[in-house]
Amino acid sequence: MESIPPQNVLIVIVIATIVSALVIWTVSSLNLGLSVRGFGAAFITAIVIAIVGTVVSFVLAAIGVPNPGGIVGLVERVIISAVVLMLSDKVLPGMTVHGFKGAIIAALAIGVISWVLGLFLTAMGIPTTV
Repeated sequence: MESIPPQNVLIVIVIATIVSALVIWTVSSLNLGLSVRGFGAAFITAIVIAIVGTVVSFVLAAIGVPNPGGIVGLVERVIISAVVLMLSDKVLPGMTVHGFKGAIIAALAIGVISWVLGLFLTAMGIPTTV
């Protein structure tokens, strides 16, 4: 992956946030364990999930939780993502997660849709990560 020029980093962050908001809004529209009250709430949800996810990852790394690969790593990431969704639900009035099962389903759906959309955007030459 090529390096992004410093002057374009903010643009990439905005694009990534809009893409994440679209994914969250889509998952909500499909009733996959998560609901948001419109695109504005999905946009704020994307920002909060990014912040909460970063804090959770930092805390897990600080206490020495390993980041394994393979199936174990996948299961660990899905569970962590579900917990991040549930934590975000507590601080966002425009977002509702429908229990732990709903959080798992939403985390899987967000992951799959983000992955497919990321492949598509990368093939078009649009960076979605810094």
